Amino acid sequence: MKIKLELLTFSVIVLFIAGFAYVSSSQDHEWSGADSKAEGVISNLTGGTYIPWFQSIYQPPSSEIESLLFALQAAMGSLIIGYFLGYYRALAKVKAENAAQKREGKSDA
Repeated sequence: MKIKLELLTFSVIVLFIAGFAYVSSSQDHEWSGADSKAEGVISNLTGGTYIPWFQSIYQPPSSEIESLLFALQAAMGSLIIGYFLGYYRALAKVKAENAAQKREGKSDA
């Protein structure tokens, strides 16, 4: 059972990598976030008259640094979420073990 799950996981990862490699090498792609797309839609809807009411406090010197900061932010958020999910899962496991020990203790007495 475990080998089937590992094989399935490996197959999905290989298919994802192959699909990504095919798409990224087949055409010229502009990898950008949703902000630039929304900016273009707003500009089209308002005819270019829209003036943003907020400017960024820090403008990274390059798009690579901006991507790095975004990835770091995502990693920190994932770590925090993972920590709390693990904490509460372990807490539930300890509570279940304590409840099982109490039941066993009562049945032995």
